[in-house]
Amino acid sequence: MAKIKTIGIMTSGGDAPGMNAAIRAVTRAGISNGFNIKAIYRGYEGLINGEIKPFTTENVSGIIGMGGTILKTARSKEFPTDEGQQRAYETLVKEGIDALVVIGGNGSLTGAMEFARKFDICCIGLPGTIDNDLYGTDNTIGYDTTMNTIMECVDRIRDTAQSHERIFFVEVMGRDAGFLAQNSAIACGAEAAIIPEESTDVDQLAEFMKRGIRKSKKSCIVIVSESPKCGAMYYADRVKNEFPDYDVRVSILGHLQRGGTPTARDRILASRTGVGAIEAIMQGQRNIMVGVRNNEVVYVPLSEAIRSDKPFDKKLIKVLEELSI
Repeated sequence: MAKIKTIGIMTSGGDAPGMNAAIRAVTRAGISNGFNIKAIYRGYEGLINGEIKPFTTENVSGIIGMGGTILKTARSKEFPTDEGQQRAYETLVKEGIDALVVIGGNGSLTGAMEFARKFDICCIGLPGTIDNDLYGTDNTIGYDTTMNTIMECVDRIRDTAQSHERIFFVEVMGRDAGFLAQNSAIACGAEAAIIPEESTDVDQLAEFMKRGIRKSKKSCIVIVSESPKCGAMYYADRVKNEFPDYDVRVSILGHLQRGGTPTARDRILASRTGVGAIEAIMQGQRNIMVGVRNNEVVYVPLSEAIRSDKPFDKKLIKVLEELSI
């Protein structure tokens, strides 16, 4: 196996608070250990088009507290094709990049896994996604900041809900995972959370209405995990039709959740996994994601990290139910 001298780093997919802290960590840890670092702009699209430049410690000075990603990000339609991956590989060879660190979510790490298998390239993934849906790490970079953002927004919405005695359905991100919705609901003191993990229930809305609002409450907050079929608007419309006496409103937080200054937890997670990526490369690790589990840095095969069945603690549902009476 050829000795790795130059490491490429990029961010891909949706941005997440803490990505810049991860970029900083990979760059500085890499340089500290004798590697050359090259930054790839605009994710896989930038890799295909050769948007690459050398990075020094100065390039990452002062970015640890910035939201978003200084490397920009883009979703590439060309990279999943054979032609796109071939062009990306040719760019790596031209730039002398021996290993690739990809900061992103499920789709980004899937791309890294396939690319690594096809061209025998060392790819290391860092879990950069607000959804917290990557397997093998307790939390993902950006998740804690996003939860805090949701909490702050809902605290403000509750003032209006109580003043006008309204039911507010607040839609949050999370894709196919309910981690954001369930935990932010507990943090906000919400009356209920409607999440994908409970989709087998007969009717989450009916259960909620039966349990609480119809008995004692005229105002409440319901956190709803985003869904193309059953989002906040769907449940709000049902309440309007089935319980016309209630005043119902919807607030979709949308991309408001992605931005902002990363919390200390996300900065520390990004820093630890960034350093872990360099240590993994030095150990000869290939095609793994660096995570933190039980406060220990762990290496998870990319094929495991992108699994769709990350365990969801069903006890959290009971916690919310008991606290929302």
